[in-house]
Amino acid sequence: MKDNYYFDNAATSWPKPEVVYTTMDQFFRNYGGNPGRAGHELAVEAEKMIEETRRLLAAFFDYGGDPHRVVFTQNATDSLNIALFGLLASGDHVVTTRLEHNSVLRPLAHLKRDHGVHVTHVARDAQGYVDPDDIRGAITAKTRIIVINHASNVLGSVQDLEAIGQISRQAGTLLVVDTCQSAGVLPIRMDAWGIDVVTFTGHKSLFGPMGIGGMIVREGLDVRPGRVGGTGVDSINPYQPEIYPYHLEAGTVALPGIAGLNAAQKWFASLGREQAGDTDGTLSHTQACQAALGHIFDLERRHVDRLVSAFRDIDGIKIYGPAGNRPRVATLSINVGDLPADQTGEMLDADYHVCVRAGLHCAPLVHEDEKTIGQNGAVRLSPGYFTDDDDIEQAITAVTEIASFSSAA
Repeated sequence: MKDNYYFDNAATSWPKPEVVYTTMDQFFRNYGGNPGRAGHELAVEAEKMIEETRRLLAAFFDYGGDPHRVVFTQNATDSLNIALFGLLASGDHVVTTRLEHNSVLRPLAHLKRDHGVHVTHVARDAQGYVDPDDIRGAITAKTRIIVINHASNVLGSVQDLEAIGQISRQAGTLLVVDTCQSAGVLPIRMDAWGIDVVTFTGHKSLFGPMGIGGMIVREGLDVRPGRVGGTGVDSINPYQPEIYPYHLEAGTVALPGIAGLNAAQKWFASLGREQAGDTDGTLSHTQACQAALGHIFDLERRHVDRLVSAFRDIDGIKIYGPAGNRPRVATLSINVGDLPADQTGEMLDADYHVCVRAGLHCAPLVHEDEKTIGQNGAVRLSPGYFTDDDDIEQAITAVTEIASFSSAA
């Protein structure tokens, strides 16, 4: 038996590719100077790595603009706060959905209560999909932003960003996208889909460490900075510089975290070239990474399909979210009989070493709609790229036995 059978990749991917660990350690040891603050070699090498990472991430998200519009933050919550508070003003209207994480719901709640911003939460269907026409119907003359997650962190359902982007462009609104559950699994085409702000976190399917995230702000769009301070450039200016990324990056960036993202980006490209048979390295970073994403998605989809198939044959198991072949990521939420979700999660951990996330998953409106609040939410299993057959079999065995125990009680 393994020490742990890890099914919590929707919270954070684990383990990371080995190169992420080694690069973070070696880079921080060898080039740990403060980037952008001095002209000595240690600082210059650190700055070069950061600039390279901006270029890699711009290509990864299929953004063809200035890579300096790639801004590093603490995480996606930080990015979403910067975007929403930096773009909205009193009287503005926002269209969002009932699928959102608290990283969207709470900033909007504060903006509504404290700043007079109006918010519409568009409903979704029983499997977790939003009809783009419902978003179109919610837009008013005062709509400033559509903000939506690409994939639900509870149900795994994937929204049609291309259609939503077209609606946003036609209406003249801004489109802000939370890619926490999709970046690193699905291609995200920022330019082609008309996304104005992409927000991402490093520690999930991008295979980076915790404490690093970012956003890409398209050229021509200005976001008011939420923090101001040192940048290492234009120090005589009493105000935050207008130039990106410094406009939104105050203080020293998370150098080890960026080094981890840098290594992960190169790992994606290497995996993609291997899958595509690109021995000569002719594929661009975007093309190589998209080949990797196709491979990762197929693997993770097989994992979740095996779980769904097994759980459907177990009496007392309630499965939430997509059915059939509708677009989804490998996030699966269930409940076992009438057991509280947290009790099921504790049993999975204590008795079977299966690591899951039980609760409301920071997405209370999803659980209101699924009527799982009284059951303390649901049990979420999220296999990842490094999940293997032993993990899947252990999860199926564990849920089967707990369901048997529950029905006999």
